[in-house]
Amino acid sequence: MPDRVAEHYDRHAHAFDEARRAGFAERNWLDRFLLAVPRGGHILDLGCGGGEPVSRYLIDSGRKLTGVDVSGRMIALARTRFPRQDWLHEDMRTVVPWHRFHGILAWDSLFHLPPDDQAAMIAKFGEWLEPHGVLLFTTGPAHGEGAGCQFGDALYHASLDPAAYRDLLRQAGLAVIAFAQEDAASGGHTVWLAHKER
Repeated sequence: MPDRVAEHYDRHAHAFDEARRAGFAERNWLDRFLLAVPRGGHILDLGCGGGEPVSRYLIDSGRKLTGVDVSGRMIALARTRFPRQDWLHEDMRTVVPWHRFHGILAWDSLFHLPPDDQAAMIAKFGEWLEPHGVLLFTTGPAHGEGAGCQFGDALYHASLDPAAYRDLLRQAGLAVIAFAQEDAASGGHTVWLAHKER
């Protein structure tokens, strides 16, 4: 089922894009994230979708953006909307960035990967960030794997235990700045904000 995530988002690209443009629950977390990203700084958005509303908000804030998404249809929407930014139709697990970033964002994307792949990605985040760079991502609230339902289709999700995420972040040289489990203000997301210590 994890390998069907790209197919799911390709099939429902326009419905998902329309739904995403209808709400912006993550805005407060993005504002906290941007406090640590200098104007003109470069952000890597993993699971960027069609670029609305998050990519637009980051671009309008004066940051440069590289967006990565496993869905070709999603990336096509983002490229059409923001042609001056970098858009990569790739799996985050295999993408090879050509430079480091001041910020990395993985909102509602990392949790589509199996637990072992999530652990590997957190190690990469530490490598991909500039010194004192910042990371914002969402997870499930507790250890487990399952399938939700979106647009009538099953969609894979997985999570580690919060203590395991904290340990992985520490190993990657990242310190947790803020953590909210099932944050009501962001639509019930479990949110992590961390920075690279050096």
